[in-house]
Amino acid sequence: MLYPEKNRTELLQGLEALQADQFVVVCYCAAWCKTCAGFEPQMAQLAANYPQHLFVWVDIEEHETLLIDEDIEDFPTILIQNKKGTLFYGPLLPFAEHLDRLLQQISKQPTFTHTAADFNALVVAAAK
Repeated sequence: MLYPEKNRTELLQGLEALQADQFVVVCYCAAWCKTCAGFEPQMAQLAANYPQHLFVWVDIEEHETLLIDEDIEDFPTILIQNKKGTLFYGPLLPFAEHLDRLLQQISKQPTFTHTAADFNALVVAAAK
């Protein structure tokens, strides 16, 4: 799992190298959130289980520039995108099994939404 403050180069390289069948899975959380603290190791395990995808942990207070246009009202909030656009954006119960099922379902039949900004563009802009 990548952290923008620790893995900026790897994150930019991973986003640039993203293939059509790969996802960017972003978890928006906050350092003060106990729910997030409990979910972080689960997210890291999912990243290990799905090495083909790019998992990113974003602390919304440290990385406001990586926030999408929508307000984040609940934690964790998950953003899943591929090269074509947003596949999922919204709060998710903090259980790895839920995100795992969502990733499996999206892999079988992606459905696009148009509600979230392009995470790749946000990261590139923030890196400048």
